Amino acid sequence: MSAGWLEGGVADRATLRALEGPAFREAVLERAAAGGRVAALAGLPAPAGGASLLALMAYDDRGALEAVLSSPLSSYRALTPDLPQAHVLERELFEQHGVLPEGHPWMKPVRRTARREDFFTVQGEAVHEVAVGPVHAGIIDPGHFRFQCHGETVLHLQIQLGYQHRGVEEALQGGPGPSSAILAETIAGDTTIGHAVAHAQVVEALAGCEPPPRAEVIRALALELERAASHAGDLGAMAGDVGFLPAASWFGRLRGDLLNLLMAFTGSRFGRSLVRPGGVRHDLTEDMARGIAWRLRGAEEELAPVAHLLFETPSVRARLEGTGPLSKQAAAELGLLGPAARACGSPLDARKDHPWGPYRAGGVLLPEARSGDVLARAQVRWSETRQSVRMCLEWLGSLPHGPIRTECGAPRPGRIAAALVEGWRGEIVHLAVTGPAGRFERYKVKDPSLQNWPGLALAMRQGAISDFPLCNKSFNLSYAGHDL
Repeated sequence: MSAGWLEGGVADRATLRALEGPAFREAVLERAAAGGRVAALAGLPAPAGGASLLALMAYDDRGALEAVLSSPLSSYRALTPDLPQAHVLERELFEQHGVLPEGHPWMKPVRRTARREDFFTVQGEAVHEVAVGPVHAGIIDPGHFRFQCHGETVLHLQIQLGYQHRGVEEALQGGPGPSSAILAETIAGDTTIGHAVAHAQVVEALAGCEPPPRAEVIRALALELERAASHAGDLGAMAGDVGFLPAASWFGRLRGDLLNLLMAFTGSRFGRSLVRPGGVRHDLTEDMARGIAWRLRGAEEELAPVAHLLFETPSVRARLEGTGPLSKQAAAELGLLGPAARACGSPLDARKDHPWGPYRAGGVLLPEARSGDVLARAQVRWSETRQSVRMCLEWLGSLPHGPIRTECGAPRPGRIAAALVEGWRGEIVHLAVTGPAGRFERYKVKDPSLQNWPGLALAMRQGAISDFPLCNKSFNLSYAGHDL
């Protein structure tokens, strides 16, 4: 057996036959041609040096996951020339483990400080370079943006991150322990629920533990509140970037109102400490559920007219339309995820393709945006905000009875487990491999920002440099989630 299907998110590592480098590459490309995609690419350090490569293949049309494993390697023929979506994953792999993907077109560092020769430059008398950051004027995470411009037109943008690197994956190795869930929910602070759920599902799969139905609904409810609040905030920020203050003010306030609903039953506006392996730590009383539903209906009534004002004001629409466009083909080649991909017409959504808990009942509808520009990304955010509110109201009216947590035993040794959770920015992947003692031998995290930052760079090509703040906000990617 050359690869292993993850049944219930877990597989026995002993059932995987390690493939030599050429056979591993061929196996991944064959599976990609058959409808799979590389959801994650991890290195498992080998005692004699190098690393074994573990590719997590996702088959979205049938909700299946498969692991493909290589023997220990120090180099291999790169996947990227034939599978462009792997470009940043292979660069990260080389940076973490020193395994060289030979023939990769551009091995620019992912998190390590770049040298001058790592940056692409455009030559010409009329070409000039604009460097922004990593220190910015506002209260913002550090990131370096280097624009190659001809006048006001951006020919090429390079984004250099890594300033927020905290060693999260290394800190999670050797777990799970008392601090593992706390670390997971702080990977990207504005995606507390998304990362906490992914971590909990990995631990549960490794331990053979099933969270109670009530706990899964509460998790999904918190995840959708996180999504609605984040999208509302970004719609307001986009309105602010084009100087449309009525929508900026209203959406900004509604973001706060939605975040306060999380605080109503968790004590934290970002939902910290809610999700733990085995279930959740905070329950919803009937009074809480009724109160949250009442406030959600009020927010729903306020959101609609503000969104209508944003999208139907001609000057606003003209500013959003045609700005920062991406084609569906470019999105697929880059491996874009989440709203940025769906704005290009991509059908990817882990809630639909790899459902869990109440998502198994269906009801996740894909937005109809196709143009791939700032307008489409804003329309997707609005569509998903309405849908999140609708799902929350439905679940609040039919919460299952029963416990909110079950005790999880120790993870089983020699297992591979993965979880795919649709965070508000896109698909979050957590992947864990346990050693002989049942501890995390390797813990891999992929925030959607890792694959979506190159999408922002490509969206700026042939655009005006003055469009960058608006285009950047339409993606609103995480620095910390990328840097780990």
